[in-house]
Amino acid sequence: MVIDPATTKYLIKAHIKADGIIEKSDVVGAIFGQTEGLLGDELDLRELQRSARVGRIEVELESKNGKSEGTITLPTSLDKVETVILAAAFESIDRVGPCKATIVADEVEDVRVVRRKKVIERAKELLNKVIEEGKVEGASIADNVRQAVQVEEIVHFGQDHCPAGPNIDKSDAIIIVEGRRDVLNLLKYGIKNVIAVGGTNIPKTVLDLTKERITTAFVDGDRGGELILKELLQTADVDFVARAPQTREVEEIPQKLIMKALKNKIPAEQYAEMYDIKIEKRDKELQKPQQTQQSKEQEKESQKSKPQKSEQTKEDKKKIMTDTQKNYGKILDSISGSLKAVLFDENEKELKKIPVRELTDALKKSNNISTVVFDGIITQRLLDIANNKNVKEIVGIKLGNVVKMPASVKVLTKKDLD
Repeated sequence: MVIDPATTKYLIKAHIKADGIIEKSDVVGAIFGQTEGLLGDELDLRELQRSARVGRIEVELESKNGKSEGTITLPTSLDKVETVILAAAFESIDRVGPCKATIVADEVEDVRVVRRKKVIERAKELLNKVIEEGKVEGASIADNVRQAVQVEEIVHFGQDHCPAGPNIDKSDAIIIVEGRRDVLNLLKYGIKNVIAVGGTNIPKTVLDLTKERITTAFVDGDRGGELILKELLQTADVDFVARAPQTREVEEIPQKLIMKALKNKIPAEQYAEMYDIKIEKRDKELQKPQQTQQSKEQEKESQKSKPQKSEQTKEDKKKIMTDTQKNYGKILDSISGSLKAVLFDENEKELKKIPVRELTDALKKSNNISTVVFDGIITQRLLDIANNKNVKEIVGIKLGNVVKMPASVKVLTKKDLD
């Protein structure tokens, strides 16, 4: 009778060596014959097999050079103590057939433990598979929903039907990007005041928007991005410039890089001066006729006061050499390359150090800034704001394309201080 695998508790594993050629039947016969009566009626192998408490004895042998060697296995449903006694009894056998033999019980394997380990390992495999499939499915669902929402959110704005975010018509500030996929990527991270130009031919819809809104041009970090940016700076009224990391595209960069690029935006005039891009001066706060009239009046005034201007220049050169201004020169050297600005009050006390991109906002919000030393180019826009906020002195790297120099603001460049 064969033991039911479902009721097997232990598996006796033994190793046999014989000084001669033996067969499987010889080994089985030796086990039954030499253990009979050894362990009493309760552990008699024939009775145990008859009652299905032990299974069939399995023997695997290999003969070589006139000797035999192999393994013996016996499944049991006995308890642990009875099983190890039976295993120890195997070792009492000293002959198999006509040959001298030795049997060593290698181990008594708890079948349930082995089975449990297999169950655990398989369960781990299945769990990992379920988790991975769940991640893929979850990500897929999230992406599908997100993309569907993005497509629903994207609008075609203006007469040119430019791809844009839903807030483009009601936001005070806008972000200009190259194409539809750039718009989709920004929408993914909640940036909805974005509009695409679709190439270097800037649509009139976008040009008109830039005249009314605070505009940031956000372009790729490659040659194509440079070309679009040059076109925007020459045709649109751009206030700030942001670039994707070098060789990267706006449509594929993650949220962290998008936010970093927008945070590190710089004034458009500053960017144009740095890269020698000529742009037409446009001011959203002043009307062109007024600017023209002011320029004419300034020119007349300049012609009337040429001698005085010459005297003023000589006086300025003397002032450049004061200890305070020499100190400003040292500060300018120390912040060179950092894109930082240092603000001072009328007592020459340092108020704070800020990024250059925050300088215009800081001047607009403050009433006690007397001197500005910054790692950047002095622009007309900066001088106009400084003049309105009673700033007395501005120290920068160099002077940009300035048409109207305020009389009340002293301007010094690195060249002046060297």
